[in-house]
Amino acid sequence: MTRLEEQAREALREIREPEICFPWDRIASEDREEILRQAEAYASSPYPMRRATDFLAFVRSGSRKADEDPYFFRRRKLCYAALALALGEDYLDDVLDGIWCICEESSWVISAHNVNQIPGAPAAEDYPLPDPDRPYVDLFSAQTGMILTLVGRMAEKQLNAVSPEVVRRIGREIRKRILDPFMGTDDFWWMGFRRKDLCNWTPWIVSNVMLCGLSEPLAAEERREMMIRACGMLDRWMDTVPEDGGCDEGAGYWNMAGGALLDCLEMLEKISGGRMACWQEEKIRNILSFPEKAEIGNGYFLNFADCDARPMLSGERIQTAGEKLGDPALEALGSSLRGKISAELADVPHLTRLLRALFHPRKAGEALSGPEGASPADVWLPDLQVRTVRRGRWILAAKGGHNGENHNHNDVGSFMLYLDRMPEIVDAGNMTYTAKTFSGERYELWNTRSAFHNLPLIGGQEQRAGAEHRAREVSCLPDGLELDLAEAYGPEAGAERCVRRLELSEGGLRITDEIDLRETAEVTWVFLLRNEPRVTPRAGEGSLLTAGGIRLEIPEGWKTETEEIPVTDPRMAANWPGSLWRIRISGGEKQTHRAVWEIGTGDE
Repeated sequence: MTRLEEQAREALREIREPEICFPWDRIASEDREEILRQAEAYASSPYPMRRATDFLAFVRSGSRKADEDPYFFRRRKLCYAALALALGEDYLDDVLDGIWCICEESSWVISAHNVNQIPGAPAAEDYPLPDPDRPYVDLFSAQTGMILTLVGRMAEKQLNAVSPEVVRRIGREIRKRILDPFMGTDDFWWMGFRRKDLCNWTPWIVSNVMLCGLSEPLAAEERREMMIRACGMLDRWMDTVPEDGGCDEGAGYWNMAGGALLDCLEMLEKISGGRMACWQEEKIRNILSFPEKAEIGNGYFLNFADCDARPMLSGERIQTAGEKLGDPALEALGSSLRGKISAELADVPHLTRLLRALFHPRKAGEALSGPEGASPADVWLPDLQVRTVRRGRWILAAKGGHNGENHNHNDVGSFMLYLDRMPEIVDAGNMTYTAKTFSGERYELWNTRSAFHNLPLIGGQEQRAGAEHRAREVSCLPDGLELDLAEAYGPEAGAERCVRRLELSEGGLRITDEIDLRETAEVTWVFLLRNEPRVTPRAGEGSLLTAGGIRLEIPEGWKTETEEIPVTDPRMAANWPGSLWRIRISGGEKQTHRAVWEIGTGDE
């Protein structure tokens, strides 16, 4: 594809002044009521202190929440106050206090992001508090700039009536903390100059910086150079995205990756007067249409890696992607996912997304439960090596890839199985982030380990982390996927060959695993179940495992162990309330293992 930086140099010789217009009289009555309800709820609590000791909690105890809870509460409260003020309610003092206390913060960076991860950077414990004179641009400092920019525009008339200094202060802080660092250094890792292993940080930050740069009164040439520089960063990020557009961080991260790219492309199209309209570029189309390929139904999406099984995807952004691409199924999916506008502020407060949802109507005629058949019957992403197959009542999702992916779990060869669009064999997905999540202790967390994915343990050994631990000889089958997992394990597993074949039919899933070892060892098959299993012995015929809607026959003489995993983490519990269940099945020590697992419906 033509690189965005190259297009920008030509298309942005003249930049149209962006129009930021808020037709408040056109918003739906239910949206107005929701805004005022939320604003009133936040008004009952003052802006919380953001304390040094809370910031230090990240290096002292590993807690991110100590700093993030007051940090995000401040920004949500300000957003709702500004929205309520725009709707004619008396929230001016709440807006003033919110702007002022955020501008007074020593840093807009959260505690977990205080260190710029480039070679030679200090460790977090050596740099436990931010330096106000050396502002770093992370995800949420850029997002804070976006929030203050929009609040300043929305409330400019009322703020100026109090003092013009308020809006001037917003501009000075954005220049100091966002725009000058963005233009003045190549050292921030997410820019792609010092590191090439980029992720959602790049488009997410760039989209917010671009909005700040387009809203502040910059000289024409300065604005042009900023946009060209931003496009270069987007190019470097897209170089890391596979041609098939798959998001290895999981479907939930599309909001911040493909969705943020969409934000950028829309701004570029507008300020270029339509000269930068990239909607026919194949790779961009693949990136923007990924949610359609990852959808299961009933709110479930593929949740490999650090992804929630039921993520909050921005329906408005997916709907817009469908409109831009001329893809009615993607447009309908996005429309079906649109719920309360408050969802756009519920996790990390994304005011731009809320405003777009307010003023961009849902596609008419689509039920909120989602359009039947909107997702493709089968999906094969050859670069990401993710396969989805639908047969009758069943949906199978399986992956190859490697164990050095963004937000990686050690899960090469793992799969999910849904019956009637409801989960049966699952991936546990994500938990609340702590200091451990992105550290050398990451794979001490149970949800990231292969021992808690639908994979074999070979001689008691799990898969290892790292891009060198990958699938080989990967083949997309008409009804599934075949791959060799041997390299996903370390040498101590002794696996010379570990071929897995997954085939789905209207009757269910057939798994064939053939494992050749250098020495005799036990292999244990692990299945992570959504529903509580029951194992019933059958005289001379082994035993029968039933769980939820599925059944699995276990051969005579094989050992079965059942483990309940109570889901206590709040983030995971939102997707899997109650418990998950881990089944381990082993057939003794051998040098060559062959297992065929037939998974059908429990009513057979």
